[in-house]
Amino acid sequence: MSATTTAPDPRPLSGEPLALDLLNTRWVREGAAQDLLRDPAGLAVWFAANGLDGRFTADAATLRHTLQARDALQAAVDGPANGPRDTVGVDTVLGHGRIRPTLTPEGPGERPEFRDDAWGPGWLAARNYLELLSAAPDRIRGCAHEACVLHFFDTSRNGTRRWCSMAACGNRAKASRHYARAKDA
Repeated sequence: MSATTTAPDPRPLSGEPLALDLLNTRWVREGAAQDLLRDPAGLAVWFAANGLDGRFTADAATLRHTLQARDALQAAVDGPANGPRDTVGVDTVLGHGRIRPTLTPEGPGERPEFRDDAWGPGWLAARNYLELLSAAPDRIRGCAHEACVLHFFDTSRNGTRRWCSMAACGNRAKASRHYARAKDA
């Protein structure tokens, strides 16, 4: 594989908003925990999946900061349902960048700026989490399957999506319920 070719994305769920897509770099396959961000090559795969390749360098420092952002987002998203969220980690990540207002030929704009570009991907994910919280915090969800660790932003019309994927987790849950009913009968 050449330096410009990125390995395929092995994750079962991708394409979610950036904050949740970062969380989904951890998943479970056949009972074993998987982690795309084990090394800079995995970070490059995540960059490519999110249009960040070319903007940031997939190196050890960027990986370290992106993992810190992922852990902070995990603590905030998976915090207690009826208690205060763990906001310190996300706020710390956000402290490494800012939005700079700009004037472009098209009109007013914004551009993110970072003290250190290695914080860029993690900062963008943390910023995206704020946007999701502003838009519809009740639609940030974890998959309802007990063995799944994936997250999604529910864009269904009535807001009742329960599974990361109906074809995978939803089908497993239905099959499990069917098996339990058949066993009891």
